[in-house]
Amino acid sequence: MILVLGGTSDSIKICNLINKRGFCDRYILSVTTEYGKDLAKGIAKKIHLGKMSEEDMKNFIMKNKISFIIDATHPYAIEVSKNAIKSAKNTDTGYIRYERKSLIEDIDYDRCIFVDSIEEMCYKANQGPYKRILIGTGSKNLAKYKENIKEAELFPRVLPTSEVILECEKMGFNADNIIAMKGPFSKEMNVEMIRHYNIDLMLTKESGVEGGFLEKINSCKETGIDVIVLKRQRIFYPNQTSDLNDINNILDIWKDEAKFEK
Repeated sequence: MILVLGGTSDSIKICNLINKRGFCDRYILSVTTEYGKDLAKGIAKKIHLGKMSEEDMKNFIMKNKISFIIDATHPYAIEVSKNAIKSAKNTDTGYIRYERKSLIEDIDYDRCIFVDSIEEMCYKANQGPYKRILIGTGSKNLAKYKENIKEAELFPRVLPTSEVILECEKMGFNADNIIAMKGPFSKEMNVEMIRHYNIDLMLTKESGVEGGFLEKINSCKETGIDVIVLKRQRIFYPNQTSDLNDINNILDIWKDEAKFEK
């Protein structure tokens, strides 16, 4: 059995690839949110919903006779990846990390500010004369922004689910500021949003093509506003790729039933 760690569009691509190879019943897709589960419905037959600690993952591997892990979690979900790497090592399970390619080198805009943490991002946001900030990093760290950025008005762009919107409201964001829309967004859509809300700073992550990263950067360039980019935290992956052909090769290696089952 293969374990796909997902919840992203990357993991859906991998599931589709596995399905095309005829292994629909030979993998489990693990996600941590209801949104990730909804994303996978109709694609993966076996879905596990819930967060797993290192010990949880180790037990899950043994119970479900996992022989290989394909880690296609979000580039910023590093704790999940760390747990997967340790669990794979401790259970003698194969592991590969699939991560979307970084686009940092493709940026052509001199008003990009690069930071390594949310705390540094908040610090930089407090340094400029910013009045209205578009938060394009998702909903996970909104409480930190709310707590640490005091002078500017914040406009979080989040998934349009009742759970996420309720959390935003609990943190003190009102309907005028919550932008509940599902991305990725085109450059033109970002430009219109920046102008509509009179934004003078965007906060974003190094999310890659799937996250519409360059479209965000280019919209800031067109409107002449600053953008702060949270870089990915680098960890050591024992086996890593950004090429689906490598995943296909893995499936070739593990295609025999004897190799799927421990």
